[in-house]
Amino acid sequence: MNRDQMLRALKTTKEWDIAVVGGGATGLGIAVDAASRGFSTVLLEQSDFAKATSSRSTKLIHGGVRYLKQGNVGLVIEALKERGLLCQNAPHLVHHLPFLVPSYHWWEGPFYGIGLKVYDLLAGKLGIEKSKHLSREEVLEKLPTLEPKDLRGGTIYYDGQFDDARLAIVLAQTAAKHGACILNYTKVTGLIKEGPLVKGVIAEPDIEIRAKVVINATGVFADGLRKMDGQKNSSIIEPSQGVHLVLDRSFLSSDTAIMIPHTDDGRVLFFVPWLDHVLVGTTDTPVKNILLEPKPLEEEIEFLLTHAKKYLTKHPERKDILSVFAGLRPLVRSGSESNTAALSRDHVILISDSGLITIAGGKWTTYRKMAEDAVNKAILVGHLDEAPCSTETLPLHNSGPIGHGEKPLHPQLTLTPAHIIRAVNEEMALTLEDVLARRTRSLFLNAKASIEIAEKAAHIMAKALGKSAAWEKEETASFIAIAKTYAAIL
Repeated sequence: MNRDQMLRALKTTKEWDIAVVGGGATGLGIAVDAASRGFSTVLLEQSDFAKATSSRSTKLIHGGVRYLKQGNVGLVIEALKERGLLCQNAPHLVHHLPFLVPSYHWWEGPFYGIGLKVYDLLAGKLGIEKSKHLSREEVLEKLPTLEPKDLRGGTIYYDGQFDDARLAIVLAQTAAKHGACILNYTKVTGLIKEGPLVKGVIAEPDIEIRAKVVINATGVFADGLRKMDGQKNSSIIEPSQGVHLVLDRSFLSSDTAIMIPHTDDGRVLFFVPWLDHVLVGTTDTPVKNILLEPKPLEEEIEFLLTHAKKYLTKHPERKDILSVFAGLRPLVRSGSESNTAALSRDHVILISDSGLITIAGGKWTTYRKMAEDAVNKAILVGHLDEAPCSTETLPLHNSGPIGHGEKPLHPQLTLTPAHIIRAVNEEMALTLEDVLARRTRSLFLNAKASIEIAEKAAHIMAKALGKSAAWEKEETASFIAIAKTYAAIL
């Protein structure tokens, strides 16, 4: 992806078929779908791709075992199908991961075992391996750091794992490959209207972008664009904050993840091996303020540490946290429902009187189906020529691994100068945070180590971008200020 080429396309195209606002999973998926159908497509993101919710997930491509308990079988079937398709279309990004549900009470084995057999059946021909019961001894063999007291056995099942921010960049590259104009750091500040109809958007700095149809795919920020459309009293987003802790791999010491079906706040808790670390999450805290950089609450951190001590023989303390990150879920309001853990993860599509299409809700696993549904609606609203969706079998871009040989910038990170240069030259990284948080996952894996190499990384990036020493200093300071919250310095 070349930013200068994208800007030229933005300025020289008189009218686009589809303008997408929002560069997270949903918006990028829509751009891939629309561009691969042959529609001229532009996507505008106010910050960096996947800056908000889409880089802060539990890193799972899954059907959602707990949605069976809620009775939402339709969502589980859809998600399991999408899990299978993504494994086929992006095998370089998604891999299978075993999960173990431990049983500490006599009824848990049969109860969860039956539920997971249903989960297997719903996956159909796109399933992975079948779930099975394990004895106490077999469980401890797979998970030697699992709390053995009162353990009766467990059930093992399989789902998918991925790197969310990396998939977002790959979606952007795939969309660009099919002719889409993809731009980060291009904030939409208004809508262009002809009479009552939306005919495009205005982006900083006062650029008019005309389009036959506009899709609002801004996630937790969806109500902001709806208000620009005049829908001042119809908020649809009920945000919820989820926090994850990252620990050293020794706390799990296994390639099998742990899934606890029910915590004190009614959520599922995961202990997941990820990029040679352990991810522990997540919380579910209703919030009022929608921020681009949400901060973990002290009580959320303590909640996760307390639960980790219940299920792991090696008890993590505050000092063991390598990184902690918070994300906001773009849940859709459901009448008087006040428990965000109970809100459905189904997606909804709303079309205003002006023709503005808003897609909200959903989750990473179902991004492709969400995009297909949104583009189908865009064809109707924008009076576009019919074109079939091809993303069920569309391979996603594969830029290949970085060549080895360079020494990492920090012994606790895999980051090399080559990673930084590729991020700048091929992946439209414009800030140090883009590189350390999303093009690589350095910040999410080890905040302290990332702070220690920030100055060196900024210098390499400045040379690649042709920036000044003053820019280096400013970027380093800006990144460290953000990184301190990931280092649990609240």
